[in-house]
Amino acid sequence: MKLSSIRAIFLGLLLLSLSACQKHEAHHEEPHKIVVTSPVSKDVTSTQRYVCQIHSRRHIEVRALESGYLEEVKVKEGQAVKEGDLLFKILPTLYQAKLDSELAEAQLAQIEFNNTKKLYEQKVVSPQEVALAQAKLDKANAQVKLAQAELNFTDVKAPFDGIIDRLHEQQGSLIEEGDILTTLSDNDVMWVYFNVPEARYIEYESEMDQQHELQVDLELANGKEFPQIGKIGAIEADFNNKTGNIAFRADFPNPTGLLRHGQTGTVILSHVEKDAIVIPQRATFEILAKRYAYVVGEDNLVHQREIQVKNEMEDVYVIKEGLGVNDKIVLEGIRQVRDGEKVEFELLAPEVALSNLKYKAE
Repeated sequence: MKLSSIRAIFLGLLLLSLSACQKHEAHHEEPHKIVVTSPVSKDVTSTQRYVCQIHSRRHIEVRALESGYLEEVKVKEGQAVKEGDLLFKILPTLYQAKLDSELAEAQLAQIEFNNTKKLYEQKVVSPQEVALAQAKLDKANAQVKLAQAELNFTDVKAPFDGIIDRLHEQQGSLIEEGDILTTLSDNDVMWVYFNVPEARYIEYESEMDQQHELQVDLELANGKEFPQIGKIGAIEADFNNKTGNIAFRADFPNPTGLLRHGQTGTVILSHVEKDAIVIPQRATFEILAKRYAYVVGEDNLVHQREIQVKNEMEDVYVIKEGLGVNDKIVLEGIRQVRDGEKVEFELLAPEVALSNLKYKAE
């Protein structure tokens, strides 16, 4: 092959390569379409989630009131009991003997009093002797009541309706006064505790002062929502200086007994914000932990503006400061604009922009 032919082929390939590169570069230099929309003022439901601890409304330790051998265990672990049901019986031999002795002393004091009273009626003894006999009788009756109370303490009864927890002692065990026999939980209403940051606390207090109700829901550990609606039952008096949080308590009815003492979950607080300024998340960008949006002025010049987000919801932000409903913000093409640059754009109605949001912020 001649040298001139080789050169011609080489030049042809070089020209084709340059042409392809120019087309490729031209393709990348094609401007993207800029889409602009406006913030919307609307009522939105703001939702916050808090990890929580679930407690029984009443959860107590059932202790022995007297020492002795555990004669009977009348309940099983996990059993539901009613107020007044007999749970444990401690061997009452000593207490029964003491009661019998005190009853005999009271009977003797009664006889002495009766005799003294007859003698007084016969004017044999003075009124002081009658008063002394009356005092001895009253003391003996008091001792009977004390012995009867001690005997009753050997029967450990349920102070309220509830569920028996693990049994700490078994039949035949030697029990000392104050020993824990079991625990008893009243699960009709559950107290759910969670910590709220100071800023949220102020916001919730404002809502409640304006008679706006907070909806309180509970998500269980398996991700399913508890079917009952709760309400705020109490707010603690003091903030935790280390965390800046304050403890809230939500009360949930528990008719089926699904909730038990010691469970965990997530409290979901929802409240309606009136006339909130809402924008799509993808209309914003972040620089050094601050969030911005591009605002288009009347002269079609783009300016970067810092915004403050009040609440973050799915695909949208509720704006605290920085934007109003009359502003125009860049929705698509944020990466193609620069601060102070004049742009051509397509205006998209805010309702349309919010109707199909599937992208998070850049």
